[in-house]
Amino acid sequence: MSKTATYIFIIIGVIILGFILWYFKSIVAYILISLVLSLIGGPIVKLLGKLKIGKISFSKGIRALITLVLLWIVFFTFFRIFVPLIAKEANDFSKINIQAVVEDLNDPLTRADKFIAKFKLSADDDVSVKNFFTEKLASILNITLFSNIFSTIAGLLGDIFIAIFAISFMTFFFLKDERMFTESIILLVPDKHVEAFRHALTSVQKLLRRYFIGITGQITGIIILVTTGLTIVGVGFKHSLLIGFMAGILNVIPYLGPLLGAILGIVLGVATHLNMEFYSELLPLIGYMILVFIIVQTVDNVIFQPFIYSSSVNAHPMEILLIIMIAGSLAGIAGMILAIPSYTVLRVFAKEFFNKFKVVKKLTEKI
Repeated sequence: MSKTATYIFIIIGVIILGFILWYFKSIVAYILISLVLSLIGGPIVKLLGKLKIGKISFSKGIRALITLVLLWIVFFTFFRIFVPLIAKEANDFSKINIQAVVEDLNDPLTRADKFIAKFKLSADDDVSVKNFFTEKLASILNITLFSNIFSTIAGLLGDIFIAIFAISFMTFFFLKDERMFTESIILLVPDKHVEAFRHALTSVQKLLRRYFIGITGQITGIIILVTTGLTIVGVGFKHSLLIGFMAGILNVIPYLGPLLGAILGIVLGVATHLNMEFYSELLPLIGYMILVFIIVQTVDNVIFQPFIYSSSVNAHPMEILLIIMIAGSLAGIAGMILAIPSYTVLRVFAKEFFNKFKVVKKLTEKI
């Protein structure tokens, strides 16, 4: 068979595989979530293997079960705190009188209009900062944003009880036998490519384990830092915790995420303190919030991100930015979040099977 025919068959195979994955996307989602949980919980299983009670040691099954229980305790505790908090904030936002807020801020908005008109900063003579502010505030406080988030999660998981059972079941066996997924994939690979495929999967497993553990630590660190900082400057603990949660989740997106998290956090912080006097109270609070996000971002850039990306991704910043922008245009926020782990997998397999191409050699020389 010629090389051209081989490549055609590979392309057709990839298309068919893509269709199958799309058709069974709910099951694929369960498997992917289980794999991520098993990667995060793997070190816990190994740690429990070193523990002994007298001369008794834990079997692999018991260690996997304990780790699974610990993961679910953390997961449910996390959402037990944040889901009611988000629901309450959404309800509070829906009760805000937008026209009253605009009237309270009439003086600074009028000054902004005069400033724009004086220096002709807009080509449109009818532009109004007050109208623009009113429209944007109404869209920001629209609780459909929160309902869309919940509907997306519900759509991904489907029936929550089936999802929990399926994910728990698969995660347990992935934790008990970390080679189970690898060996299952190997069954579909031609004999001549088995060793190369196994080597690639082992590399992917190591890199992604470091990445997801690092990301988990990064999210936790961002939540703690933002919550603490905003509470100190006077935002209020519950509001600060919600802003910290959103900033931590968005921070998963390299480069763009921290900026989005800071903007959303400041907007939410202002929206929950609109009753303050603008010049003497609200404006200083905005300055303090900006300072908090600058400090947190500095800590993230100096400590968190170098640890995560140097140990797993090993890609040029320009590569990462382009991949994130492409993924974002194709699949939105979800695509941006999944961009880096997906790109890591592609690079490992490209290095293993297509290392004769110059572009592949260049992109994979650091892994």
